[in-house]
Amino acid sequence: MKENQPNNPIHGVKLADMLNYLYETYGWEELGNRINIRCFKFEPSIKSSLVFLRRTPWAKEQVQQLYIETVERNPKGKPYQPNK
Repeated sequence: MKENQPNNPIHGVKLADMLNYLYETYGWEELGNRINIRCFKFEPSIKSSLVFLRRTPWAKEQVQQLYIETVERNPKGKPYQPNK
């Protein structure tokens, strides 16, 4: 049985779904600017990024935090379009 975690905004959201949402929202270039990790800057792909994030807790935490901030700015679930 799954526990209800009302104070955890990423409960039940898979890392792959977070990464896909952020990619659709920002693209690889902007993701690399926002989170300085190599897998977003050099030959990026969802698959290689997931492998790295699953093995690297500090990078995973940064991706989760960016996901939370982005979703909070855009609660309807559509990709957030930052003001440029």
